[in-house]
Formats: sequence, structure tokens, C-alpha cells
Amino acid sequence: MQKVNNIDLSIIILSYKSKEHLKVLLPSIFASTKKYSYEVILVDNNSGDGTAEAVEGLLPSVPNLKLIRNKNNGFSAGNNVGIKQSSGKYILLLNPDTKVEPNTFETMLDFMESRPDVGISGCKIIKPDGKLDLACRRRFPNPWNSFARLFLRNNKNYNYTDISDNESMEVDSVVGAFLLIRKSVMDKIGLLDEKFFMYGEDLDWCWRCKQAGFKVWYYPKAQITHYKGSSSAKTPFLALKWFHQSMWIFYKKHYAERYFFAFNWLIYLGINLRLLMLTGLNLFKKNPVVSK
Repeated sequence: MQKVNNIDLSIIILSYKSKEHLKVLLPSIFASTKKYSYEVILVDNNSGDGTAEAVEGLLPSVPNLKLIRNKNNGFSAGNNVGIKQSSGKYILLLNPDTKVEPNTFETMLDFMESRPDVGISGCKIIKPDGKLDLACRRRFPNPWNSFARLFLRNNKNYNYTDISDNESMEVDSVVGAFLLIRKSVMDKIGLLDEKFFMYGEDLDWCWRCKQAGFKVWYYPKAQITHYKGSSSAKTPFLALKWFHQSMWIFYKKHYAERYFFAFNWLIYLGINLRLLMLTGLNLFKKNPVVSK
């Protein structure tokens, strides 16, 4: 039997060793939702640091908060566990290492209600130093802009850095740290692709959204803060592997059929060489690099 969407917004938070961050995020959520009804579904990926127990202690006093204890099966699979338990007209993927503003959800849902042609949207995301998190608005990676970004450190084409970050605009993709999708659109395009363990699943979801005829929109009138990299910092070498693995999966899924066999293998070789190079460099870094 199909689940009835009897609330406006389902907020899905996938946590992994995020107890301290949740002390910031959860109060900001409870202070930010006034106009629309909401539920918070927190999926804990077997943190083992007391995260689940701390959230469990909140449950009696917060009726719209639900905790799901989950095995650590990655970002896509973990979020899908929460999505399957949701009942909102809109579904929001929200990172645990974020903080929302008092008007964040109201502003974003007002926008989505006014734009039925938009299937997925994202807000302006600021890092603690006040700089824009460039990942909040992106073009789809392709062999050319990926090479420029990853090897030449030129992200102008990929991250729209030649356009003001205060301009509301259609984009190829927003980031999974704050990704708002209509339930009706998700029903058409499916859940997150669980082949992506971590990274790339947001790009793939936005790709499928646009293929289905809906727009993806960056809407900077709403804003959050992102304390970026907290999850990947806990497992930097695995995160580096997952980042490059996601590049390989995304390319194979959406681009490989367009190019000759030899060109595709050149791309795969480049991805693996970059992984090996950064793995070696990270052995000598105090703060290992995953992605920027």
C-alpha cells in the first residue's frame, strides 16, 4: 500500500560518529521549522561513539524525531533506509555536520511550492570561515572540466565561479549535504543509487532528475553552514578510495557509451593514477586531502 504524504518535509540525517555535530544541528532544526510540518529521521550508521544513545535520550521529548540504527552500508544505502520510512511531500538530505538558519526550511519550501517545474533544489552553503562551499552548485563532471578541476585546479566551469553566489539559477547539480527533492519526483526517478558508497550519488540523482524533465535549482535566499569534511576525516584513506570510485562509477554509467573504448580506458587510468598519487602524498600530510 502506498504511503500517504501527510507532512510537508521529511529531513533525513545520516550520521557516523557525529554526536558533537548533532548537538549543534538538531537545535537549529527545531528552531527553523515553523510554517511547515516536518519529521526528522536520523539514521545512525553504527557510529559506536554514543551518537545513537544520545539521540535516543531525546526521543521522549521530541515526538517528530525518529532514530534508525543501521549498519554502515554507505551514504546512499543509509539515506535510502531513512527515505523508505519517510512520509513527507518533500525529502531533504541533510548532513549532520551542518547548521541551519531560522528561515532555511520555510524559504526553501516556499520556493519549491512556487516552482512545480523544479524537482531538486539546494541552498547557499557557507563554510565556517565564511567562504562558499563550492560544491553547492555544480555542472556535471565530464572528461574536460574534471581534468581542469582535478589536475589544473581550475574549477571555473565545474563550480560556476564566474557567476555571483547570490544569483538564483538553474544548475546541473546541488550537493548531498543539503538536497531537497519532491517525493513525487523521487517516485519517478527512484532512490539513490547504492553503487555509490560515498560521493557521486547526489550528482547521479540530479542527472536522473533532469533526464526526467525537471529542473535542478540553486536558491541562495536560504543558507546553512557546513562544517565540511567531518565524516571523511575519520577515514581519510577509505574516503579517498570512495571518492575516486564514485568518479569511475559516474563516468561508466553516464558517459562511457559516448566514447571509444580506448578513450574510456584512458579516463579510468587517469582516475586510478590520481588515486595512487594522492594516497602517496597523504601518507606525509597531517590533514589528508580527499576532495575540494
